[in-house]
Amino acid sequence: MCPVAPPSFLTQHWRIDRLWNGDAAQPGEVVVVDFARHGQCLSLHVDAPFHGDPPPILEAGPVDRLWEHEVVELFLLAEPDRYLEIELGPHGHYWVLKLVGRRRVRQAGLPIHYQAEIEGHRWHGRGELPWAYLPEGACRGNAYAIHGEGPQRRHLAYYPVPGPVPDFHRLEHFGPLGSDEDS
Repeated sequence: MCPVAPPSFLTQHWRIDRLWNGDAAQPGEVVVVDFARHGQCLSLHVDAPFHGDPPPILEAGPVDRLWEHEVVELFLLAEPDRYLEIELGPHGHYWVLKLVGRRRVRQAGLPIHYQAEIEGHRWHGRGELPWAYLPEGACRGNAYAIHGEGPQRRHLAYYPVPGPVPDFHRLEHFGPLGSDEDS
């Protein structure tokens, strides 16, 4: 889909080890999301614990409402409020949206290359999408992990999004995208 080229200005290594409100997550919940620009592509890698939540009933590929299942999400924002939401699941499902304004979807179901595999108690997802999907000037972002069902549902965030309930579209709580690896 995209030509391979040396990494450009965006290379990130995010360790999601907190709940959405900033409280510490359990050690067995920690998720790592790596993403980098390679030429005209954004490459993604997820390394996450597999919690065994039921998958969507559809075959692997694009699935709306993936956030209702076990999922890792990456949001990339350009000021003031243009952002890309990428949802990745352990069974090979994904969903990609462009938004302008909080929760205002401009495009949904954008195609990407994505594969996931479950290895014991962990899963790995690898994806690649065109750099052109990102809003021009993307400079902030956040990443999330969701798992569990009912009252056991857990919401983790790289940058906490405080408030009375988890709300991953609170753009004011997104953090900076840097040029160096984050730890």
